[in-house]
Amino acid sequence: MSIKERAQERFDVSTRIRGRLIEGLELPDNPDLVDFDTPLVGRGLELDSLDLMEVVTLLDDDYTVQVSDDDRIAFGSINRLTDRVMTDPALIDRMRSEQDASLEVEPV
Repeated sequence: MSIKERAQERFDVSTRIRGRLIEGLELPDNPDLVDFDTPLVGRGLELDSLDLMEVVTLLDDDYTVQVSDDDRIAFGSINRLTDRVMTDPALIDRMRSEQDASLEVEPV
């Protein structure tokens, strides 16, 4: 896989995570207002502990990724969440397979 393809794959995962956060946490509808590097807690999106539990649930539902207290750094930003998702090679393979399957066209 080329660097360009890997970068696109990472962008796609980040975009999906951002969309799920906007939808699941009822954040501003404009995705451009939620930058990939915006902090999730503190001066950024100001998520509270209940919001972070929702983030954990979203990641588990979408990517079967478990985020524990030891992974607190993953809550730094959408890019950090993407880093956490992208560290699971089996998950990345599954995502690629699902994408390939969605591109297949059935004969008419």
